[in-house]
Amino acid sequence: MHAIYNFVSGPLAWVAFILFFGGILYQLISRAIVAKKKDAYLFEYWSFYHAFRSILHWIFPFASTNSRKRPVLSVVTFIFHICIFVAPIFLFAHITLINEAFNVSWWFLPDGVADIMTLLVIGACVFFLIRRLTQPDVKFLSNAWDYVLLALVAAPFVTGYWAYHQWPGNQVVTILHMLSAEILLAIIPFTKLNHMFLFFFTRGYMGSEFGAVRFARDW
Repeated sequence: MHAIYNFVSGPLAWVAFILFFGGILYQLISRAIVAKKKDAYLFEYWSFYHAFRSILHWIFPFASTNSRKRPVLSVVTFIFHICIFVAPIFLFAHITLINEAFNVSWWFLPDGVADIMTLLVIGACVFFLIRRLTQPDVKFLSNAWDYVLLALVAAPFVTGYWAYHQWPGNQVVTILHMLSAEILLAIIPFTKLNHMFLFFFTRGYMGSEFGAVRFARDW
């Protein structure tokens, strides 16, 4: 068990981070090259003002027309995205590990707040699952991989909550927590989850086209 823990927390973690950051870099560069070939004027009419304006309207709930049409989904999605980023980055246990490895640390969340945010992520995943199973248009567009991705997103939070509270099987679940998080990191750049960083560029592109070229809003 100790050898498995060392492998998962050591070499495998490095592989996951390399795939994550390397994958992001690859996606950004390759897509920029493709965009330049297919739309030579993309970089000419790119407007940081209109791009930023569009991104802000689509990030905040109820700022866009589409979000106002689905208020419950908008609120759940907003809370989900806030918690899924803030909780892991500002979790005391994660910061401690980073400090041990790189001698770098920063402010961390109180344990109670981190617990609540973890439960909110898990609850949001359940909401998304039910929505995929019950809403006809979403169900029609969903495939098996969509459900796998949802499970992979939920897994680090479920196992992390379990491990932190030291429920039965804590040692095994701790390894599963690290393993699931590393798998998630490694696949993000190569799946639909890459919208976490591509969103800003696609939305910026649309905002620039609508605002700087068509003189219209895209929200």
